[in-house]
Amino acid sequence: MTQKLTPATAALLVIAPLMWAGNAVAGRMVHTLVSPFTLNFLRWLLAFALLLPLAWGVLRPGSALWGQWRRFALLGLLGIGLYNALQYMALQTSTPINVTLVGASMPVWMLLVGALFFGARVAARQLIGALLSVSGVLLVLSRGEWAQLLALRLVPGDLFMLLAAISWAFYSWLLVRTSAPAGMRGDWAGLLMAQVVFGLGWSGALSAFEWATGRGHITWNALFVVALAFIAIGPAVVAYRCWGIGVQRVGPAVAGFFSNLTPLFAALLSAALLGEAPQLFHAAAFALIVGGIWVSSQRA
Repeated sequence: MTQKLTPATAALLVIAPLMWAGNAVAGRMVHTLVSPFTLNFLRWLLAFALLLPLAWGVLRPGSALWGQWRRFALLGLLGIGLYNALQYMALQTSTPINVTLVGASMPVWMLLVGALFFGARVAARQLIGALLSVSGVLLVLSRGEWAQLLALRLVPGDLFMLLAAISWAFYSWLLVRTSAPAGMRGDWAGLLMAQVVFGLGWSGALSAFEWATGRGHITWNALFVVALAFIAIGPAVVAYRCWGIGVQRVGPAVAGFFSNLTPLFAALLSAALLGEAPQLFHAAAFALIVGGIWVSSQRA
């Protein structure tokens, strides 16, 4: 952790999972209308167009981007090319409750990847925080009835989500462990564009493979257009900006706990779409997740 967790930083790290919860709901709504790699490519193509007026200078031949192109190519692969594509693949074959449950392992992977590959020390308070936070997620997924967890059955989509969580853990650590070029520091649009330009290449290659193997498809209608616009603006541009700033401020280990708010927000959004009022277990789960965030963010 590089700085103390402040209310402003916490707000940034809450916005990201809120947007990603909306991404999961939107992705599930259109999973029959578009193939997963194609959805990911179109999402980032639109995000690229939105960022271009703000960060076109990053693409110039003399830009600081090209001096560290390998770093941004790797960030683009892990955070843009792989993570979202794997999540959309998971939604093709797995149920939302299974995908969310596997995604709830994010704080564990953050701590494990940090310890094994980046020399980060895992404190006891972080382990306690992980236990509290994951317990809150399980409470949401079981809808307050723990016996429901025993009925879960894993399918290939769950493995895709597991790989996505690991990819995101590496992405978050690389964000904080390598510094941006001097010409790009403080330029959020430029930093995101540097990742998107390479991520667009990776996602485009995956989409091309999808169509070459006969698996690509799109059904254009109003629902798909609205969903695509939302996931390109909210979960892509807004969420990535908020997450990037938050990770830079408090580090990936603490930020990872905020990702467990995603299933809670997804449950609330789904309940709103179904016309169901939030239940008491939602409040209890929120308390556990926030408790885990608070415990893990305390200084030794």
